[in-house]
Amino acid sequence: MRWTCGVLSIVGIFCLGFSLRAGTERQSQYSAVHVGVRAAQLGKINFPTSCSPAAQLTMQKGVALLHSFQYQQSEQTFGDAAQQDPHCAMAYWGKAMALYHQLWDFPGPHTLREGREDLERAAKIEGTTEREREYISAALAFYQDNSELSHEARARVYSEAMAKLYRDTPKDIDAAAFYGLSLIALAEYNDRDLADREKALAILSPLLTADPDHPGVAHYIIHASDTPELAPKGLEAARMYAKIAPASSHALHMPAHIFTRLGLWQESIDSNIAAMAAAAKDTQMHMADAHYETHAMDFLDYAYLQSGQEAKAENLVTALASVPGAGARTIQNMQAIFEARNALELHHWKAAAALNVRDIPLRDLGITYWVKSIGAARSGDVDSAKQDIQKLIEADEASNEHEKDMGNKIDPGEGVEQREAEAWLAYAEGKSGEAVKIMRQAAEREESEHMDSLGMPAREMLADLLLELKQPSEALIEYQAALNISPNRFDSLYGAARAAESAGKSQEARDYFVRLAKIAAPGADRPELQEMKVNIAKK
Repeated sequence: MRWTCGVLSIVGIFCLGFSLRAGTERQSQYSAVHVGVRAAQLGKINFPTSCSPAAQLTMQKGVALLHSFQYQQSEQTFGDAAQQDPHCAMAYWGKAMALYHQLWDFPGPHTLREGREDLERAAKIEGTTEREREYISAALAFYQDNSELSHEARARVYSEAMAKLYRDTPKDIDAAAFYGLSLIALAEYNDRDLADREKALAILSPLLTADPDHPGVAHYIIHASDTPELAPKGLEAARMYAKIAPASSHALHMPAHIFTRLGLWQESIDSNIAAMAAAAKDTQMHMADAHYETHAMDFLDYAYLQSGQEAKAENLVTALASVPGAGARTIQNMQAIFEARNALELHHWKAAAALNVRDIPLRDLGITYWVKSIGAARSGDVDSAKQDIQKLIEADEASNEHEKDMGNKIDPGEGVEQREAEAWLAYAEGKSGEAVKIMRQAAEREESEHMDSLGMPAREMLADLLLELKQPSEALIEYQAALNISPNRFDSLYGAARAAESAGKSQEARDYFVRLAKIAAPGADRPELQEMKVNIAKK
């Protein structure tokens, strides 16, 4: 695995006629005309329900928050709607859906029971529309009382139910958006096959033009496109989403997923700085948890490294301690990730080998031992590298056991990180052929699994290894392949320039240095940039 680790005013109202079932007491009590709203800075939502007019306005805000994964605020808002109108069935649907964090984590037994109770209450309320009953039924398919269902099975039955709702209500953009999200959630269980992501994009992409202010459409296009192969399809949505819902810290951050995939470092930096500020404010107001800020910092650290800003990346390690609401374990875990990534990306091998093993569970220490083992091997310390690889294996086993206990699927076999570490160990031991073979296996496995956006590609490590073995032409080929997968990575551009220069391709080397100069921020301070300036200055 890779490790990564206020009340809004209503500014516009329009009405939509929506037929209700005839002959109920509830219909005589409330109007059959439902209100669609644009919640200030959350996007435009038109989600008609049979709730009272006051509760309907609150429902719209809750759905807008739900589409932007502001789960705590969304749950609170749906709770407010239920208080305003205890007979608002969809308020209880919303409370249940706010507990299902489809792309983040899976609800445990207690949460499944809580969601099921909300939905069972919703199902008993009379006077709901056929559309509302389908929403409730789809959610109940997920929350059903069946302990034998795997995570994937629950996600699949929910997606199948949402597919029916999507077919039955072709003009319901929210149904289309939520169905698209359910497909993306299924893709998380089998990410090697892009079929579910592409199906989601086929549903969502036309809606971006038809309803460009809908937060869920833009948001879910970004998630569907968050792979090296599909990232260009998410760029338009990425540049729209933060403008659609600027009150959501997650909406401010999400474009960075596509900017990172495409190597647009300054846009990623801008997105994450804005997201961090919004997330800190929400946390201080008890409207969100620290994850929203630390997640944005994770992407910011990576973008700083790729744009040549070493000091800013290093400063984020200390800044983590000041994140509002972050507990000691969260801070320690994120600091471990940042320290390891910074040492690896900056090729500070002595510092990597000497990384502090933080006081966090063994299952969270994989990244530390992975980087320590590579740092030791690249510093020529074979014994320490062997010891750290053994610790890496133990950390991975602990992590796998934890994931199994949580009901998550584990990929069999030796992980990519272990193979990378073993390749560098073989290199340190003078086993060049074996080192290249193992590293190539790591690259092929990683690419078959769709690599994490914040990791150093194994393909780039293979190129580094070949360059160390004085094979610059072969290294250049691998750097080029790495750049095709992860555009504009600092080390791939710099490595390609060095490989080209060593292979006697001076103009090609200069071209790579020019590309490196384009991604370097004005205040970039990585020492490699001095070599870049000298090379570019040559005639």
